[in-house]
Amino acid sequence: MPDSADEIARHLARNAVEALPAGTLERQLGEGRPLRVKLGIDPTAPDIHLGHTVVLRKLREFQDFGHTVVLIIGDYTARVGDPSGRSAMRPLLSGEQVDANAATFQRQAFSVLDPERTEVRRNSEWLDMAMEDLFRLARTSTVAQILERDDFSKRQQAREPISILELLYPLLQGYDSVEVRSDVELGGTDQKFNILLARDVQQAYGVAPQSILTMPILPGVDGVQRMSKSAGNYVGVTEPPDEVFGKLMRVPDAAMAAYHELLLDEPLDTGRPAVESKRAMAGALTTQFHGPDAAREAEEHFDRLHVRHEAPEEIQELDVRPGEGGVVHLPGLLRDAFGISASEGRRLLSQGGVRLNGEVLGDGELDLPAARVDGAVLQLGKRRFRRARIS
Repeated sequence: MPDSADEIARHLARNAVEALPAGTLERQLGEGRPLRVKLGIDPTAPDIHLGHTVVLRKLREFQDFGHTVVLIIGDYTARVGDPSGRSAMRPLLSGEQVDANAATFQRQAFSVLDPERTEVRRNSEWLDMAMEDLFRLARTSTVAQILERDDFSKRQQAREPISILELLYPLLQGYDSVEVRSDVELGGTDQKFNILLARDVQQAYGVAPQSILTMPILPGVDGVQRMSKSAGNYVGVTEPPDEVFGKLMRVPDAAMAAYHELLLDEPLDTGRPAVESKRAMAGALTTQFHGPDAAREAEEHFDRLHVRHEAPEEIQELDVRPGEGGVVHLPGLLRDAFGISASEGRRLLSQGGVRLNGEVLGDGELDLPAARVDGAVLQLGKRRFRRARIS
């Protein structure tokens, strides 16, 4: 482990995008005291995915060097909605939704963070402020300064609405840094404006300004968009091991270097076959969140489905009632089994995307005898199975 302030700073910043202002983190580490390292999270969704863990892993590195992480649950700022990277206003969440999400998020964050070195705060502690205090905060910046944000300027050009609340958001986030006396703040590259502005807010209140580390945005399993639940390209840390392993095996080769660097803290071995690297990565990350036994079982499940093309050991059963003449209408069965429309079922049949007991069904097989369906395994695509039981 590095021991000098300069070496530690280089180690902590090694896979960050920027460490600003230059030389500040080295100076802070040289003071020889535990630093207060801040991360603010708005609980707009309940679950953590691997994209969140990029910053959480960096926070854990600070903890391993003896520093304190201040995890701010933005239960007040979540009611405003962070405009970072948005082309429109975020939907408003109820207080009940925010509180439920916050409880889940905090619990899941400790799958990466050390609870003993984590201070959890909610910004409702200080943002439920008097109007006079809000006026003071608003004086620390100008509208022109806040409208310099790239997302705001784009929305102005497109004549998209920007609410007054959204203009206040960076100031509210900056005031969090005042209240917790943060020395360092971490965030994704989309947070750069907010966490730099927090330095100005701190100075206005007579607090020593924080340094910042911005971290890369992890691409989703599609390798294109940033990982997010709304885009459907995420890997949740509490998803079943089979899902974690299977999703990671779908990561495009072009995104593998980023996954290795940001999630495994190691370079991708370009001399190794891509499928071997992907399998090792999927196993390592499944082990991290579910343990080695679950990871081995998840790999075996993957091989059973995708290498040997066998059905899984456990398959959810579906009660089926035959129609007139004792036949089962297959598009309707697909609708009931997998929640797709009957027309989508017909399309998949015509494309060879439906199997019964491993046999590909064609678009001419819309009605099957009940005896053929009873006890058979219905398969949609590569990963979805149901066992039909005639009732």
